[in-house]
Amino acid sequence: MSLPAVRNVLFVDDEQDVLRGIRRLMREYRNDWNMDFVSSGAEALESLQQKSYDVVVSDMRMPGMNGVELMHEVQQQHPSVVRIVLSGDADRDSVINSVESTHQYLSKPCDPDVLKSTVARACALRDLLNSDSLKQVVCRISSIPSLPSIYCEVAAAIKDPEASIESIGKLIEQDVAMTAQLLKLVNSAYFGLPRPVSSASQAASVIGLEMIKSLVLSLGVFSQFDSQLADGFCLNSFQSHSQEVARLARQIAQAEGADKNRMSESYLSGFLHDVGKLILIENLPDEYGPILQHSSGEPSVLDELEIESFGASHADVGAYLLGLWGLPRSIVEAVAFHHCPLQLPVDEFNALTAVHVANALVKETETGASDYLDMQYISIGNWQPRLDEWRRQQMIETGAGG
Repeated sequence: MSLPAVRNVLFVDDEQDVLRGIRRLMREYRNDWNMDFVSSGAEALESLQQKSYDVVVSDMRMPGMNGVELMHEVQQQHPSVVRIVLSGDADRDSVINSVESTHQYLSKPCDPDVLKSTVARACALRDLLNSDSLKQVVCRISSIPSLPSIYCEVAAAIKDPEASIESIGKLIEQDVAMTAQLLKLVNSAYFGLPRPVSSASQAASVIGLEMIKSLVLSLGVFSQFDSQLADGFCLNSFQSHSQEVARLARQIAQAEGADKNRMSESYLSGFLHDVGKLILIENLPDEYGPILQHSSGEPSVLDELEIESFGASHADVGAYLLGLWGLPRSIVEAVAFHHCPLQLPVDEFNALTAVHVANALVKETETGASDYLDMQYISIGNWQPRLDEWRRQQMIETGAGG
């Protein structure tokens, strides 16, 4: 991966042999990255005071200050830094405790290509947001607002000895924030899954009831939305729109003969496509509330106002955070470009196609307007003959087809 600028990367491990191994491993990036290697959390914090870093990669278990404690300090003192934990052995509680302050978790021994691509991708993602202040906001995030009613249902269900992991997964699947955080955890290297998980229900079955209990009840990774912070923003409407886009994106993918993985990616991308709005409304309510009101729900106007105010759109913000969390590239790209799909090369039908079309058709229904589809994108992909079928899928999904 070629990088647009030289990056500063800090590696932290109390074992000198490990640091020497990482140094050898990363030699091919020495012209792209300025890399420093220190053997303790205290040294790392001192280095961060003296130099601006883009990424910190730290061992979990170290004497004195462990990796979780270090990442918490980095999050507080240097919020724009991408934080990655690399650890050989960690119990469930350690992993759960690292969720709030860590963007990604890699296991030792780490596949060299995985370590390289993870750090390289983290560096590249930083170019998605031009605003340093916005990077600080996004990188500091440990929670995303959840719908209080669903949060309470999940909290009650996990206390109910009769509740199944499947039923809890279905509840979580109704909430954008819980789905995003659950997928962040289950797709970490701690679980060592052969392919990314892109369903909240599947994620719940993978991590198990005890870890879900810890995640939901012990940590503040889901915040209950304070409606007083956001005039003009309705979380119920937001969740409803996200669910409609997700379901229609999956239906469209199925109509195009997509396999189960592509259908799942399309659903999840649709469900998370506006997660950047949650991030902005939770963390910058005074600035973002008026923008939502002035845009009157028009995507082009909203994007313009967001970029004018923050230097990035809600799509950029959402994709940046999901990318830092290690969600699959196809999902990150679908979130990033769902309003402007032509910014990616038009190839075959994919999750981005499904989400762009689904979001446009749902917006048409919500507003009565008909100019949300990027017809140039549709034309280049030769998908005009499929539009009637996709609209029919929407009628079936909404029950309007009889």
